[in-house]
Amino acid sequence: MKLDFMFFFNCILLGVGLAMDAFSVSLANGLNEPRMGRGKLCAIAGTFGFFQALMPMLGWICVHTIVQYFQTFEKLIPWIALALLGYIGGKMLYEGIQGGDEEKEHPGVGFGALMIQGVATSIDALSVGFTIAEYDVFSAVLAALIIAVVTFFICMAGLAIGKKAGTKLAGKASVLGGVILIFIGLEIFITSWL
Repeated sequence: MKLDFMFFFNCILLGVGLAMDAFSVSLANGLNEPRMGRGKLCAIAGTFGFFQALMPMLGWICVHTIVQYFQTFEKLIPWIALALLGYIGGKMLYEGIQGGDEEKEHPGVGFGALMIQGVATSIDALSVGFTIAEYDVFSAVLAALIIAVVTFFICMAGLAIGKKAGTKLAGKASVLGGVILIFIGLEIFITSWL
């Protein structure tokens, strides 16, 4: 694989396209936890970047080893994303509706929920392994790293926007964040059938 301008340009575009779900979830996380510290911001964006890099590499490995099994699993990807994001979004929505106190501090996204969000928003990136199948190992790893960096910065922007809006929305932020997550799950599911 030739590492020219088009390689880097395509990797950046791929990163932007893959990061849109993670951006929306970051926005919801920022809405839910408007007082989030800088360390947690970086941890959340880093987690999404990690999963967005990991999944295409797993797809690339599958293409080069067990492609027939991956094709069977690929049909389940929209269902898995819908279930994971629906669960997290439903939980946020429920907690937002139950907690009528406008001044109550939301606990924010925990480690387990963040891992579920990371998998749910990046699972569709497994199929990117097919698009980079002709890359050698170095090029595939480089593409995955570029995708991770692009995702990190896009998610940081989503978190910042969510935090800003979250302070203005106060008690309704958890409800809005939950609705966004459920919508993303539905969008992934519905677009997979079109």
